[in-house]
Amino acid sequence: MSEVGTPPVIGVIGGSGVYEIDGLENTRWEKVTSPFGEPSDELFFGELNGQQMVFLPRHGRGHRIPPSELNYRANIDCLKRAGVTEIISISACGSLKEGLPPGTFVICDQFIDRTFAREKSFFGTGLVAHVALGEPVCSRLGDAIEDAVKELDIPYQRGGTYLAMEGPQFSTKAESNLYRSWDCDVIGMTNMPEAKLAREAEMCYATVAMVTDFDCWHPDHDDVTVEAIIAVLMGNADKGRALVKTTAPNLSDRVETCHAGCQTALEMSLITSPDARDPEMKKKLDAVAGRVLG
Repeated sequence: MSEVGTPPVIGVIGGSGVYEIDGLENTRWEKVTSPFGEPSDELFFGELNGQQMVFLPRHGRGHRIPPSELNYRANIDCLKRAGVTEIISISACGSLKEGLPPGTFVICDQFIDRTFAREKSFFGTGLVAHVALGEPVCSRLGDAIEDAVKELDIPYQRGGTYLAMEGPQFSTKAESNLYRSWDCDVIGMTNMPEAKLAREAEMCYATVAMVTDFDCWHPDHDDVTVEAIIAVLMGNADKGRALVKTTAPNLSDRVETCHAGCQTALEMSLITSPDARDPEMKKKLDAVAGRVLG
């Protein structure tokens, strides 16, 4: 009997150009449907040196969808239906610390979720589950990403707390200083509930937060020009694509279930007794939880 989630299929969630990688072969766009609604876009399939890859433009091609209106459940569900086992999430963020200047990549390992207008779970009335989130990202993916940023000589920090805000407006200075007092490292609008849903779907997940600027707490923040931010964004995008290309081969040789436990997260998480489970909920969860629902 084969192990859960093998062979690995790497999913990448990021900007609309993250899939423009040299060497990507057998590419195609394909619409994948979800019982949770419409995802951000079609999925982009390809192979990189024989490794199966699936890309999802988080905001849709052309950046059409704001953070609060993203259908996070459909996005994760569609990736799961496409066979994805590990997700590399790449997103722009603001820095909350002097030591994390623009151009730094932060391989986050913790989150504080301050969002409030988003569906945050696949489960609900009729089928209840509670997954563990003490360690919300996959350490194995983090190791592979760290090896890649070292090889590419990208300034980085391993570990850090990502403050997820609702948006679409940026923080007030009072909010920014509050988050700094909580010892948060970066601030963004997209990685929650994305990470929570990936865990519920038993998928390995790792965040790469690419710093574009200091948040408004910084005394020099108002002197930053739009042109400077765009220049950092463009540079980060190029580095993000290089990161994916360098990381992918290091994930190809997994032949067993992830040692971090990501792919068995639902093992002891379903609370509703089998005879009380809503058949319609079970049907919707065929991809996310089919392994444990039988």
